[in-house]
Amino acid sequence: MIIALSGGIGGAKLALGLSQVLPPGELLIVANTGDDFEHLGLSISPDIDTLTYALAGLDNTELGWGRRDETWSFMETLGAIGGETWFRLGDRDLALHVERTRRLCAGETLSAVTADVARRLGIAPRLLPMSDDPVRTRILSDGVWIDFQDWFVRQRCAPAFHGLEFAGAAEARPQPELLAALRAGPRAVVICPSNPFISIEPILAVPGLRAAIAACGAPVIAVSPIIAGQAVKGPTATMFAQSGTAPSAAAVAARYADILTHYVMEPGDDAAGIAARVSRAPILMRTLEDKISLARAVLAAIG
Repeated sequence: MIIALSGGIGGAKLALGLSQVLPPGELLIVANTGDDFEHLGLSISPDIDTLTYALAGLDNTELGWGRRDETWSFMETLGAIGGETWFRLGDRDLALHVERTRRLCAGETLSAVTADVARRLGIAPRLLPMSDDPVRTRILSDGVWIDFQDWFVRQRCAPAFHGLEFAGAAEARPQPELLAALRAGPRAVVICPSNPFISIEPILAVPGLRAAIAACGAPVIAVSPIIAGQAVKGPTATMFAQSGTAPSAAAVAARYADILTHYVMEPGDDAAGIAARVSRAPILMRTLEDKISLARAVLAAIG
């Protein structure tokens, strides 16, 4: 069993690559839910949805998020009557949020809803949230705490990043199947090339998970989301710079130093200071072939 920890876009690309090269049932993908929030009365799980659409072949590759072949009648009508339109929900995408909200309100867990949707869409790997309990990422900017989606989407990361917290993490319980898989001894734990601050560290903040990963006895391998000091996508490099650390592949590895045994980074990037065993491979994933190639490189690195 390979356990992959993932955020949204970058993580979903490697998760898809791994799903193409591993036998069915050999991949467990754990999604960050620190990005989750309630909007327009709906329960939104952006990273789960990005992974779901990517693994089902339904992702919108032009936008980088949401479903392909999307229409926007709902948002157009909402805007016309004065509703909030800063977080865009396509008509096809909206169906998933409505159904998730209905089932959660009826008492189902997020894990159960996620797994059933994945099954109905023909996704072979197991896809689970990090916890069924709510964890909410918040950004500190000039002494004010801002909800993550407000900072990331509505304000487009404009407020300076001075810190973050994962509200609810201290009370959250790890997803039981994930904890059982770690205790059973996986083949490896893969940390996908996602933003360490807001995609991977919310997962590691759930009590017991970081320790369970460290104690699982398997290689723990991360893939850098940084190439030549720049983030492949999103605010990773900016968050490093505003927290007082030069953005680099090594800076990412340092945030996982207590659990990391292997690291995959771009050829040419500086590996100085990385204690883990370093492998080199092209990190940028534009095509399905790129995703499969990187997945093979990850598996080759751990043997």
